[in-house]
Amino acid sequence: MSHLVIDRYAEGGPLLRYAVSGLAPEHEAATPGPGAWSLAQLVAHLLDTDLVFAERIKRVIAEDAPVLQGFDENLWIERLGSAEMPVAEAADLFAANRAWTARILRRCSDGDFARAGRHSELGRITLAELLVKITNHLDHHLRFLYTKRANLGVALIPRYTAR
Repeated sequence: MSHLVIDRYAEGGPLLRYAVSGLAPEHEAATPGPGAWSLAQLVAHLLDTDLVFAERIKRVIAEDAPVLQGFDENLWIERLGSAEMPVAEAADLFAANRAWTARILRRCSDGDFARAGRHSELGRITLAELLVKITNHLDHHLRFLYTKRANLGVALIPRYTAR
């Protein structure tokens, strides 16, 4: 697997920190389109999903054909108090998780990236596919985040991992 994908994955932490910089509490709680989630909920979703994927990545590397349990992102937002979670703290944890997991990924061989788990809803998925999916997930949601910021009058020049 190309280290370019791992580098893109690792760059996600600083990019999310940048994307949420300078937000006031009222910005974090606001729900300006697109989507129904507030900025706080969106960042909590990014963190939760990244933590789930980091666990899946580790299982695929360390275990033989592990089961990778799906989750309902909307229930997590609704039932885990995501709207009240501090955005900067979530972004810092996201960045730390990405840095830690990238260290693990950089130790992997090409054979490791061909290892697979069985997702409870999607079926067989390789380590390489997991990495690409979670890397692209951030870029997908950064588009919403930057649009929400612009709608609040606190726009930033967008930055993404995609090159």
